[in-house]
Amino acid sequence: MTSTQLAHIPADDVHIEGMLELPEHAAGIVLFAHGSGSSRHSPRNNYVARVLREAGMGTLLMDLLTREEDSDYQTRFDIPLLTRRLLAATAWVENHADCRSLPLGYFGASTGAAAALQAAAGLGIKISAVVSRGGRPDLAGTDALSRVAAPTLLLVGGFDDVVIELNRHAAAHMHCHTELVIIPGATHLFEEPGTLEEVARQAAAWFGHYFTSQAS
Repeated sequence: MTSTQLAHIPADDVHIEGMLELPEHAAGIVLFAHGSGSSRHSPRNNYVARVLREAGMGTLLMDLLTREEDSDYQTRFDIPLLTRRLLAATAWVENHADCRSLPLGYFGASTGAAAALQAAAGLGIKISAVVSRGGRPDLAGTDALSRVAAPTLLLVGGFDDVVIELNRHAAAHMHCHTELVIIPGATHLFEEPGTLEEVARQAAAWFGHYFTSQAS
């Protein structure tokens, strides 16, 4: 049995909308930070979220930007703004009666990965694990990357050459446990058969391991 709640989360002077879904006896909760031009209705992130819920984890998919903000190309790449919104959503989760005792994780895609890592850098051990899918961790900045404490999994498509190098460069600045995994045969959006399934499988294993470690 999974409980579902449409959330309206106060952040800055707006409210961001999200969908919180919690299986019974959830092992933890993963907050999704979408990439530029995407939303909480992203079919790729919704697929990953469904796999995580099937593995016993709660998910919060949300829009970090309002519709008006997302129509501004520059705002999509405003990493400090995306980070503030993600931190506001994290505080909302921490104050939610059904989530207070649950380990927290971040799943970031594209520019959302930079926001996830900046937020994780600020929250330290409050964040149990981070997963990036086709992400731009380099946009988090070297200072934030060096302060991330959460074990971080960087998943990149094998055909996404530029992003592979950007992830390697970012990983070199991180002092936490970091793994860069290249998914063979995948381009940036992981649209090729079986590639998104592999992303979801690896994400579920990563979060499951570190949520369980924290609980024990």
